[in-house]
Amino acid sequence: MAEQTASGYIQHHLQNLTYGQLPNGDWGFAHTAAEAKAMGFWAFHVDTLGWSLALGLIFIMLFRMAAKRATSGQPGALQNFVEVIVEFVDGSVKDTFHARNPLIAPLALTIFVWIFLMNLMDLVPVDFLPMLAAKISGNDHLFFRVVPSTDPNATLGLAFSVFALIVYYSIKVKGIGGFLGELTLHPFSSKNIAVQILLIPVNFLLEFVTLVAKPISLALRLFGNMYAGELIFILIAVMFGSGMFLLSTLGVALNWAWAVFHILIITLQAFIFMMLTIVYLAMAHEDSH
Repeated sequence: MAEQTASGYIQHHLQNLTYGQLPNGDWGFAHTAAEAKAMGFWAFHVDTLGWSLALGLIFIMLFRMAAKRATSGQPGALQNFVEVIVEFVDGSVKDTFHARNPLIAPLALTIFVWIFLMNLMDLVPVDFLPMLAAKISGNDHLFFRVVPSTDPNATLGLAFSVFALIVYYSIKVKGIGGFLGELTLHPFSSKNIAVQILLIPVNFLLEFVTLVAKPISLALRLFGNMYAGELIFILIAVMFGSGMFLLSTLGVALNWAWAVFHILIITLQAFIFMMLTIVYLAMAHEDSH
């Protein structure tokens, strides 16, 4: 990729490995950004799906290993690490979620660790895994992104899964009438039935927008922060490839400084996604009055 311009280098690193229907009607991988765009809705970002699955399996294996090796005696490093995370998540759930639901704590733990692992991939040097994939595939121009949370498809998938649980528990706890009542009888109400009926469209508009904004805000907050972090790492990598000693030296310092700061960002974004999920599900479990 040495012959690429800085703009081409950046665009290449921001393009996913996409599988879908090609213009000739066959199914295969997109070789250009235009081909990927033309594939439309039913295209698959293979790198996002692959890394999400791999990181999910790593999460399961690590925690399963810790559970199998757990001892009441002298705990090992892995057990200590897992116990700290479990206690932290359990404390966050107890402080925020006051109903009874055995699903919430495991869900919160899964969200926090899985998103953290996805975000953590942003600390891998931007060229290392893409170049390794290109060598293995024999395609020097292979598109390959390794941070699933920089793909809005992944963050929206996570957010809409949480949204489905919000709607499910809202209906289960409050009943279909209570759920519809929340959407149509709040925030404006009146003792006059005729006035209340007139307020229903206004209430529904406000409450529906609030409801739909929950998954969108969850998804875009995570995507926006991680995409910006990835882009900064790519821009620093461009400085390395400039061939100028001063810029390359500055790139080393900036890369180290941004990586240290980014550790806070990747942890904070996983925590925010987890906490908002707990808060939204706690609201779904509140009885309507």
